[in-house]
Amino acid sequence: MATNIGMMDSAYFVGRGEILSWINSTLHLNLSKVEEAASGAVQCQLMDAVHPGMVPMHKVNFDAKNEYEMIQNYKVLQDVFNKLKITKHIEVNKLVKGRPLDNLEFMQWMKRYCDSVNGGMLKNYNAVERRDACKGGKETTKKMASTQALPKSSVSTRTSSSSQPTRKNDANPAQASLKAHRSAPAGGGQAYDEQITELKLFVDSLEKERDFYFAKLRDIEILCQNPKIEHLPIVSAMQRILYAADNSPSVLAEVQTMVSQQKSEPPGLMGILETLEEKPRTETQKRKNISTLEVDMAANFTLTPRQRLSDISNVHHRGSPLVSHC
Repeated sequence: MATNIGMMDSAYFVGRGEILSWINSTLHLNLSKVEEAASGAVQCQLMDAVHPGMVPMHKVNFDAKNEYEMIQNYKVLQDVFNKLKITKHIEVNKLVKGRPLDNLEFMQWMKRYCDSVNGGMLKNYNAVERRDACKGGKETTKKMASTQALPKSSVSTRTSSSSQPTRKNDANPAQASLKAHRSAPAGGGQAYDEQITELKLFVDSLEKERDFYFAKLRDIEILCQNPKIEHLPIVSAMQRILYAADNSPSVLAEVQTMVSQQKSEPPGLMGILETLEEKPRTETQKRKNISTLEVDMAANFTLTPRQRLSDISNVHHRGSPLVSHC
């Protein structure tokens, strides 16, 4: 079972219409927008459908309108995730706001998870009966039933009216055209709502993409401001690109020139490393010299007068310039 799936998984490419169709057919609902499931009650019942008896449906509130009521539903959902050892993080603060993209992504994950349990097959699950046990469940079922019956009644009304004689319409064509003009926005309003929803989803995706790349650029900027590397030519070139006020191609050409001019010179970082390696060598040599001097001084203090005279005679036999000159 897939509990954590990546953002590039095929589950996140499922369309809004397919998600709504899956929810409505599984739970016998009539949702027209994904954000109508922002209360968390639908998600709880979907988990109850694939794991019967695991969700305490009497704690689920289908009539949740305020954020604190919705949060209680998500607490129930989180408890179910914990029992099933599902590590999916629920971004409650975003979901309760009713943003279309956030709710769509979470529903896409829910569909992928439910499909992975028993192949998405539900056995003898009575969605209406289980929902009636919830707070506001019966009202939700009645509301959905009334909205489903409304299109049927409107269709039958149009059929009966079309079967009547058309003499009245022929007698007053101006009035008939006015009625047709007034009834046109009713069908166009739904199309406008769909377009608005699609635009909201598109804007939300653009905002997420913008925030993602801005965070990456900010990390690069902080790295370039590190005192240990900010003097390097390559860092200066990166800062030149970051702080460029326009998208002129001359900026990139200038940066490439800066980098190519530095190729003939020793890299600054290697020079720093060589300096750091040279310091321990110098310190080691100094310590050796000091140790040799201390040993020689200690030896002079411990020699007897006879040993000192023998050392002088050895110098004389070696042809010391000081003795021969005397």
